[in-house]
Amino acid sequence: MPAAPSPTPPPQHFDLTALPAEARYKLLTAVVVPRPIAWVCTLGEDGHVNLAPYSFFGLMGSDPPVVAFAPGNRPDGTPKDTARNIGPGGAFTVNLVSFDLAPLMNATATDFPHRHSEPGALGIALSPGVQVPTPRVAAAPAALECREVQTLTIGRTRIILGEVLGLVLQQEAVQDAARHHVNTAALDLVGRLGGRGTYARTRDTFVLDRLTYEAWQAAQEGES
Repeated sequence: MPAAPSPTPPPQHFDLTALPAEARYKLLTAVVVPRPIAWVCTLGEDGHVNLAPYSFFGLMGSDPPVVAFAPGNRPDGTPKDTARNIGPGGAFTVNLVSFDLAPLMNATATDFPHRHSEPGALGIALSPGVQVPTPRVAAAPAALECREVQTLTIGRTRIILGEVLGLVLQQEAVQDAARHHVNTAALDLVGRLGGRGTYARTRDTFVLDRLTYEAWQAAQEGES
């Protein structure tokens, strides 16, 4: 007789309220994947341009369009330049990251000193904003021009909510401008996997049609 299958082990539960922040980070960044990357461009008081990537980022709605991202603090507890530069009602530009730009994006994650311009140090070309004063990465396949509408602080987590005022798309990604159709595959975006160093491309896709309730009922009847 064939051997009986081994019993499936029960799921492992982690009490996040009892774990230190480092452990929570390791667990959550490993399972909430892939995460889109907000390559955020801001202006300092003296006009210097700051550019830094954040993968605690997402689109929260479309009426009005709102994005959220969570810039952390420096090890000494002071805000990073991104949060400091934006402030209440401040402008910022979210550049989306293509596969070709991933190495440059990763380089801007270097902990440069305060008021040090990453685009200047790394030779990243910028283009002026259209609806906001902050520039965008010229080679980025898409850029969202935003202004801060609310910043939430929950413990040591800071969440910046921004209304998206404008969208800049490279021409190769514009499928039909009149019908607002985008060739998403042409963006060739990357996402973050885990906490350090691992990324995913958005090339391996599949399609699932969304059913109306009536179509779902008809499908059930057809199977019975």
